Amino acid sequence: MSDLYSIALDAQTKLIKLTGELTFATVNEVLEKTDKLFEPISSLDIDLADVSRSDSAGLALLVHWIRAAKTNNKKIVFHNIPSQMLSIADASGLDELLPIQ
Repeated sequence: MSDLYSIALDAQTKLIKLTGELTFATVNEVLEKTDKLFEPISSLDIDLADVSRSDSAGLALLVHWIRAAKTNNKKIVFHNIPSQMLSIADASGLDELLPIQ
């Protein structure tokens, strides 16, 4: 696993917690790991509170997860989306797509 990010699933709450960076440098690796992690889970609750840095690639990753969840009939909710990512979503008109809690 990269030193730039980490992914953890809380077995009790089923909350998926991302920590670190969601950037061009990390999203492909994050996507590979989360595709496998998400497969057996019926509802995706993703906490982004500890994402320290993000760029448009990080937002593209969230959009990918939304589409994948819809394709697989899974509910997806993002918790604590960083303000940096929300600003990019707002500027690009994607803020309406994000299932935020």
